[in-house]
Parts: sequence; structure tokens; C-alpha cells
Amino acid sequence: MRFMLRKGLVILRPGDGDEAEWSDWIAAHAGQVFKLRGADRGAALHAMGNEAEACREPLNITSRSPGELRLISNFAHTPFVLDGMTYAGIEGFWQGLKFPDEADRQRLAGLYGSAARDAGYYAPRSEELHYGGKRVLIGTWDHWQLMKRACIAKFAQHDGARAALHATGKRPLVHHVKPDSRTIPGVIMAQIWMAIRARL
Repeated sequence: MRFMLRKGLVILRPGDGDEAEWSDWIAAHAGQVFKLRGADRGAALHAMGNEAEACREPLNITSRSPGELRLISNFAHTPFVLDGMTYAGIEGFWQGLKFPDEADRQRLAGLYGSAARDAGYYAPRSEELHYGGKRVLIGTWDHWQLMKRACIAKFAQHDGARAALHATGKRPLVHHVKPDSRTIPGVIMAQIWMAIRARL
């Protein structure tokens, strides 16, 4: 093994006869981040994991996230039951809260994704809602707690969504969409997901 030192750089090259072992090592550690530990008489580079995990790159969770990550998003078809009502997904629950009439809420409970979002556009404008016999001001902490309760139910009852959330490890989650929600900003939504993940 040969090496050269440059500012901010260690260049490694295989020695004669080391090519096969070198190739195998490179293949096994592709994309890894290393931490240098050492003293005067020697040093070692320790693998910290793949770059995204080791550097804790944020994951943006939306309906367009790749693969199974979409199951975390509120648009996903992830049926769950909350307070005796079955919902096709979080978006149907959230948009249904806008309607004071129980029949409308039941109708939206069967929707998910963009269909649920679009149905919410027809709700009467209001600065409050009623749920479970309580008055809740829209866009407040109490409103967000309803979202948290629904998400807890979703991840407890839907295996795929729970596995997808757990698979994000310790990486920060964000919810960057344009425009951002005025009733539950992306930063609040992401905090809810990470709080639930911490309890899995």
C-alpha cells in the first residue's frame, strides 16, 4: 500500500500484488465516510457509514419522495382507525376536519392523496373546528395535536408506513412543499414524524 498526503487529502494506491484485495475493499466501502483517528506513530481511518447517514443529510418527505418514503407522507394510502372512524389516509382526516357536517367528514374519510386535498377546497371558511366535542382553533397547537394523534394511529396500524419511518434511522426529516401550509407548517409536520419515530 502506498500513500501521498496533500492538504485535506490522503491518496491511497495498492502496492504490487494487492490489486485484488484493493478492489474488493473499495467495492465494500463505496460511498462510506471515514473518520481519522491517530497519533504521532500512526493513524487509522474508521468507517462511519454511508455518506447520507453519517452526515445526517435531511430527508424531504412528500408525496413525491422516492420508494417507500412516500408511505410516510400524508398523501399516502395508509388506512387507519381513529376514534371509531376508518380513514383511507391522513389527508382525508385532515381535510375532513374543515367540514362541520359529520356526513362530509365520513365522505372525506374514504379519500386520500390529491382527491382528499381537492375535496377540502369546498369546505366552508372558518377559523375553528369541533372534534370530539371540543372547539379547536385552526392552526394552533391543539389543531396540530389532532394531526399528531392521527399520525400515531397511522404508524401504529400500518406496517408499511411504520417500516418506512423506522428505516429513516436518525436522519433529520423535513417537509418542504410550496406553498407551505398555513394550518400546519412543514417544520411542525416533520417534528411530528420524528417524535413518533423516536418511540418506535
